[in-house]
Amino acid sequence: MKREKPEFDQQIVDLARVTRVTKGGKQLSFRVCIVIGDRKGRVGYGIDKGKDVQIAVEKAVRKAKKNLFTIPILKGTIPHRIEAKFKAAQIMMKPAPQGSGIIAGSVVRVALELAGVPNISAKMIGRTTNKLTNIQAVFAAFGKLKVKAAPLKKRILPKKEEKVAPKKEQKAAPKVAASKKA
Repeated sequence: MKREKPEFDQQIVDLARVTRVTKGGKQLSFRVCIVIGDRKGRVGYGIDKGKDVQIAVEKAVRKAKKNLFTIPILKGTIPHRIEAKFKAAQIMMKPAPQGSGIIAGSVVRVALELAGVPNISAKMIGRTTNKLTNIQAVFAAFGKLKVKAAPLKKRILPKKEEKVAPKKEQKAAPKVAASKKA
């Protein structure tokens, strides 16, 4: 029996064991941040928690599929320079010439590889090393990407003759004689 290749590649960006303290004691759970992508321009991220790592990963993948971005790739790179900010994380991405590869570090590289952008230069400018905020800044930048519309061909349209409607004469409202009762 052959196994079907999954639609998206996935990579865990952050895995943390977190606890919630209640009056009954500490409740242990796992938080996962995962990035998924098809390496053809679609990429998404999800952050979720679960009692077990596997449950947390499944929940995060489900969230990532709901949070997909389509990245416009023109001539092997992004169409324009972008800067984005999410809380303390700031990112700058700019197009790179053919053959440059992905010039980025940490979670930015993971997201760009899974998106399938072959040539790009990116830098985390913000003052945080928190992977969760950094990945959210990356996707805030992806949301700002726009493709410039191709210029429309000038069309010669025939001039339409304007029909001037004759002005209607306004009729004076009939005067109603008010009857006075004495």
